Amino acid sequence: MPVRQANARENADVVVIGGGPAGSTAATLLARAGVKVRLFEREHFPRLHIGESLLPATLAVLDGIGVLDAIEGEGFKKKWGATMCWGRESEPWSWYFEETNKRFPHAYQVWRPRFDQILLDHSRDCGVDVREGTAVARVLFDGTRARGIELADGERIGATMVVDATGQSSLLARQRSLRVWDPAFRNLAVYGYFRDCTHLDPPDDGNIFIESYANGWLWKIPLANGVSSIGAVVDRDVGAKAIRRAGLSRFLDDQIAAAPRTATLVEGGVRESAPTAVRDWSYTASSMTGPGWILLGDAACFVDPLFSTGVHLAVTAAHMGAAYVATALADAELAPDAAVAFERLYRTQYEHFHELARLFYAGNQSVESYFWEARRITGEQRPPREAFIRAVSGQAAAGYERSVLSRASLPSEIETALDTLKPAPVAEDIANSRPRLAPGLTLVPSAVLGDGRFERGQVIRGSKRVDLPVSPLVAYLVQGIESQGTQTVSEMANNIAARHNLPTDRVLPPLLDAARLLLSDHVLTIDVHT
Repeated sequence: MPVRQANARENADVVVIGGGPAGSTAATLLARAGVKVRLFEREHFPRLHIGESLLPATLAVLDGIGVLDAIEGEGFKKKWGATMCWGRESEPWSWYFEETNKRFPHAYQVWRPRFDQILLDHSRDCGVDVREGTAVARVLFDGTRARGIELADGERIGATMVVDATGQSSLLARQRSLRVWDPAFRNLAVYGYFRDCTHLDPPDDGNIFIESYANGWLWKIPLANGVSSIGAVVDRDVGAKAIRRAGLSRFLDDQIAAAPRTATLVEGGVRESAPTAVRDWSYTASSMTGPGWILLGDAACFVDPLFSTGVHLAVTAAHMGAAYVATALADAELAPDAAVAFERLYRTQYEHFHELARLFYAGNQSVESYFWEARRITGEQRPPREAFIRAVSGQAAAGYERSVLSRASLPSEIETALDTLKPAPVAEDIANSRPRLAPGLTLVPSAVLGDGRFERGQVIRGSKRVDLPVSPLVAYLVQGIESQGTQTVSEMANNIAARHNLPTDRVLPPLLDAARLLLSDHVLTIDVHT
């Protein structure tokens, strides 16, 4: 079904507010799908922005919108992993993307003014009507449905869909009182840029360096051209009092001096800019979609920056969000289910990084202080196994979770889960085995993310797992298990082949491959036929 074009009374199919990574990526994807998109950005690019450290999974999205070659050609610093002073011991340790991501074994440390400009220029090249230096005052509503925007100068722009990608200013979320602050991360960050600092020794010279210390933790990100981003994350209330006494520059200097390894790297460096403070940044929106609107990137949620997730959440949300918008324009009947599926997917990613950061904070014993004691796991937290599953389930693209959690001091239940949730061993010959769905899982109809759209499909769902979209063949397998739980894999293949007039030898091999994957991932369990 084609995407519905703007009618004569509308100025655009879609209005995007904000030209950062979330807004530009969504706009590019929609324009390439034939949608009329207008994007409004209040600043003139390039503009300063924090968030320089990318993840490998981000590169897959950038490749998908056709901008990765431009990013790779810019000369940004390659980032092969991270080096930390954190966890059970105070000595530095490193983890590397190549351990779990073979396609993209590295990411980049980018200069955000240039990185964001490349993405926005690419949107223009793809046909997006980009207006820089144009502030949006509010989103216009007709009842509960968004109908367009009002610019700061009073001009009104009509649209079928409004995409809010306004970053932490969260225009629509503030307008509709949707923002919910996160009590788990009551932190404050102060950061600045320095030139001619020392880097770690190769191969870690491109890594982000993170050091925990009594007041919190510091990052040092090596950028191109001899510049480093350096910031301190501290308790919000304690930090605010200290900043009022000393000022931002003295405060940041004091934090660097209190972290011996970071201080050594910064020694001899020259400050390039006055520091900036950010406080109370961790939040989520109570709703991320509504009639005629969607929130993307930091406008929807933001979690503590420990694992450099800001840009990644922005571009992956844009990928999923553009698919939802395209679906809403093309298929009004499917749109409500697609909205539910989008929000479920987006919140799963947010929960993943939120829980990973929370567990890692709670498991740090390299430093004893008020900051760290206040962030220990307490009896009021969610059950440890659920916490662990939220942190690692269904996130193969991130990949480093087990590595970092293994360095933390965690409750015994989570330590046990760290071992037991590893892929299960699967025998090679399972044709005569009788698989069953694992307890608590079921096959349900759902909108699933397809190629640029949401489509009708099926997922395997459970209360403590992320949704697992399945192909029609896997759906046949699971349906056979649910309705005829005594069948072997071979017998199910025979039934499928007969139903579709196919030779069994075309059905059995892919069915066996699917069953092995589901067994390895604990989706299926097995009874062996004797």
